[in-house]
Amino acid sequence: MSAHPIILPQFDPIAFRLGPLAVHWYALAYILSILIGWKIAIRLCGLAPRAATREQVDDFAFWAMLGVVLGGRLGYILFYKPGFYLTHPLSILQVWQGGMSFHGGALGVILALAWFTWRNGLSFLSFSDRITVIVPLGLGLGRCANFVNGELWGRAAPDWLPWAMVFPTGGPIARHPSQLYEALMEGLVLLCVMLAAVSRPWTRVRYGFLSGLFLFGYALARSFCELFREPDSFIGFLPFGVTMGQVLCIPMALAGLWLMAFGMRHPHTLEGEKAYG
Repeated sequence: MSAHPIILPQFDPIAFRLGPLAVHWYALAYILSILIGWKIAIRLCGLAPRAATREQVDDFAFWAMLGVVLGGRLGYILFYKPGFYLTHPLSILQVWQGGMSFHGGALGVILALAWFTWRNGLSFLSFSDRITVIVPLGLGLGRCANFVNGELWGRAAPDWLPWAMVFPTGGPIARHPSQLYEALMEGLVLLCVMLAAVSRPWTRVRYGFLSGLFLFGYALARSFCELFREPDSFIGFLPFGVTMGQVLCIPMALAGLWLMAFGMRHPHTLEGEKAYG
């Protein structure tokens, strides 16, 4: 254990109250990511070749939020604690207690993207390329909320680690602040990579490339951070010492590689037409 660990105080899970309404840190992270991401998405979708109009981006914001919440909750239930929720069905509605899966949320957003682009006659890959650029913003804010809540903490830290922390619900052990590692890698670093990539016309005309870059980049970042994160107590380590999070990243990484390869083989022009020759 670190000789002088940082003691994380017990923060109130409620960020603030508006009369009888209590706004939790989780909800605040979702609200901020949707509002900021919506503004960025409007600009990104207007870049050549244009992926959608401002009005269409406005309409999609609601469906994106619905896909994140429903997909994230159902993914957590199916991937992590199916037995518990089968015997406690009312707990499914208690999202403010935590229990959201990014992998489930990703599936929810993909379904929302597929339905929305089909309904509006948009290119699924072109639109998803612009939307996935801003997803790391929500990931980073969500991990910050995890940190404030003192949950999803890391494994025991070595004695020499100066930023080792003792979490209120993690016992007396000094641990890695793995939530901050994830906020940095899955959030800030991945966001910078995606913004740099979307700024280049070369990537924008290769529909699917940016979506694949996000999936592959997230899988790498999450798998790396899982090396410092304590596995869920009700699952623990899987065979060969891997975690459930790392297992779920394998299909994401493979899908990401396939999408990048597909985009490189099927370029379009800046006007959105397929390039031949």
